[in-house]
Amino acid sequence: MVLQPGAAAGGGLGPPRLPDRHGPPLCSCPSPPAPGPRCPRGTRRLSETGAGMRRNDSAGGRGGLRAAASLPHIARGRGAEEGGGRRSPCLLVALRPRNVEAERERFFRASFAYDPQFEYAEPVPAAVLDKYGAASDRFVAQAIRIIRAVLEKYGTYESFEVATGGRLLSKCQIWSVIRKYMQKEGCVGEVVVQLTDDLLSQAVMMVEDSRPTLAINLAGARQHWLEGMLRHEIGTHYIRGVNNTRQPWHSSEGRKQYSLKPANPTEEGLASLHSVLFRKQPFLWRAALLYYTIERASRLSFSALFQDLEQYVQDAGIRWEYCVRAKRGQTDTSQPGCFSKDQVYLDGILRILRHRQTIDFPLLAALGKVSYEDVNRLKKFGVLEKARIPHFMQDLERYMKQLDHIVTTNGLNEEELEQLLPD
Repeated sequence: MVLQPGAAAGGGLGPPRLPDRHGPPLCSCPSPPAPGPRCPRGTRRLSETGAGMRRNDSAGGRGGLRAAASLPHIARGRGAEEGGGRRSPCLLVALRPRNVEAERERFFRASFAYDPQFEYAEPVPAAVLDKYGAASDRFVAQAIRIIRAVLEKYGTYESFEVATGGRLLSKCQIWSVIRKYMQKEGCVGEVVVQLTDDLLSQAVMMVEDSRPTLAINLAGARQHWLEGMLRHEIGTHYIRGVNNTRQPWHSSEGRKQYSLKPANPTEEGLASLHSVLFRKQPFLWRAALLYYTIERASRLSFSALFQDLEQYVQDAGIRWEYCVRAKRGQTDTSQPGCFSKDQVYLDGILRILRHRQTIDFPLLAALGKVSYEDVNRLKKFGVLEKARIPHFMQDLERYMKQLDHIVTTNGLNEEELEQLLPD
């Protein structure tokens, strides 16, 4: 789906140019890779929403990519592909075991008493494994409290999903919600939207063929959750990305010049808060369970982790996917070890909630891909004219009340957050 220009609310900026980052390209990985895959030329993963689970094994999607001549062109950065050298493999392809389905079948046939032996189409980059090889236990107590609060109220995760997410939407209903949301943000015609039923995450934002592309998992498109996903991907990642292109720190050299802190955990924490922002019961279940699973994976084998998660998730298929996600990158999963990247969601959420009374949220969006810690220092250098602000931030009083509601719903409090994250 492509929404054509002309119906956008407000003027805003013209079609954005989002330069690719240097380094290994990132992309979505809808299905287990065949031997020797490469990222499609011009494809780069920008963000991934949650840990949505692929609940069927069929190939191909029920929705497709719709072409349009009016999409903004996104300039490719110089880097890995210049000079005719061998291109780096897609990170998500490299981390997706190529024998994951065969090992899943063997694991289930063994009544879960087997530790998968994963194989990868490409060697997993050592730098990636080093970066994400250690888990944190800093927020484990908070993660467990959030998980238990959901189970106490709803009994099971599956009941929580149905009660709070509502019914699954048809493709026509999904297109309608997307179209209305794009109009609210003034970005009609700027983002290609693809619907698929073969995606591990709920959604992924990427640059494909030099165009911003949002892939949405049909299995996760629920009545009351879809707009939250759009706030996550479009209202946070995309808008901050567009604003970032106008800033003097839009390049890696500029970030060094201004001594910027990493964009994460602010980026994913903010996006995750926006996912649940206007839910009646804004539980942080997904971020909490990912955090807990990864911490336990660092201490347990695959089979022991699978058994440990049974206290929180009864569905064996969902547990399998969480375990694969936490153990990705490993070959012999009988050994303790994890891929800790997904801990960034709860980490970022708690840091933002801790400092929410002093963060200038519209400015945090306007300045682009920056940490909340850098906002006050950078505002005098930022290009703020015509900056895009997400529509849901424009009633700032309501926005702040919703953040307070998230704190209360998840059993958090100011004193605890201050002790966890002292100034």
